[in-house]
Amino acid sequence: MEIRNLGRSGLKISAISYGNWLTHGSQVEEDAALACVRQALDEGITTFDTADVYANTKAESVLGKALAGERREGLEIFTKVYWPTGPGKHNDHGLSRKHIMESIDGSLERLGTDYVDLYQAHRYDHETPLEETMEAFADVVRSGKALYIGVSEWTAEQIRAGHALARELKIPFVSNQPQYNMLWRVIEAEVVPASEELGIGQIVWSPIAQGVLTGKYLPGQPPPAGSRATDQAGGADFVGRWLRDDILSKVQALKPLAEQAGLSLAQLAVAWVLQNPGVSSAIIGASRPEQVTENVKAAGVKLEADLMKAIDDVLGDSVERDPGKTVSPPKRDFGN
Repeated sequence: MEIRNLGRSGLKISAISYGNWLTHGSQVEEDAALACVRQALDEGITTFDTADVYANTKAESVLGKALAGERREGLEIFTKVYWPTGPGKHNDHGLSRKHIMESIDGSLERLGTDYVDLYQAHRYDHETPLEETMEAFADVVRSGKALYIGVSEWTAEQIRAGHALARELKIPFVSNQPQYNMLWRVIEAEVVPASEELGIGQIVWSPIAQGVLTGKYLPGQPPPAGSRATDQAGGADFVGRWLRDDILSKVQALKPLAEQAGLSLAQLAVAWVLQNPGVSSAIIGASRPEQVTENVKAAGVKLEADLMKAIDDVLGDSVERDPGKTVSPPKRDFGN
């Protein structure tokens, strides 16, 4: 397993990290989830990413159980705060001081650890002053409950503002967690340059576009039974944007390029992400241990410049590059 620094920080993480969004506590039975984490550890993955909102806190509990007994100093455990948890009442989400301070304690209890290595703002909160959010994060760090802080899906402007406050508060703001893959490149124009300037690393999610870049979805055919595209609990919503015949045909056209490189399509997709500037780690998920084994083979793979260009030529205008697609909810609806 390749080990990289997270941005310009001193924290070293595995180039491929294991995440349990849309799997542990929801799609995957606990025994299978535990087997996937065990396989990740066996493959040299040391970095594990979760969030309190995943399966409404159950994913953190499953990950905590899976990592119990491991040497804590040999792991990097990441979690996040923002989205609704519990009954979803008015203070059960967001980045207010109240929600952050209550959420970190809940996450630590579920994960079975005294601290997380990285605590991340899962989205930008337009309803809470940024100063309040960053001061709360500073208190979490100073209390020893988190070692570093990061964000997810923040714009370049938001990252700059948050980083400036973190510098004033003398806390390490080291990462951004955006969606990024061959088909979704909205961070390249603005977020990546700003992050590189500030020393912030990208921990990217969905490197295989929710499974689309594995090639298992075929043009003109229904999604395979049991695939994420058939999961009405949430998975289908995320993968649906790419299930157009024109995109699926282009993905199939990537197969010869992968074969020339001696890789599967999934491995090519993960290697492509890791090749790009500013990326510290790519998050993979799994419902079966063999998927972990398959994807970690992308670690350390170097793709030649002509192969990178050939990928761009195949995908053409199917690639989304609009930086305006990086957004956080403008306002939360609390109902009655």
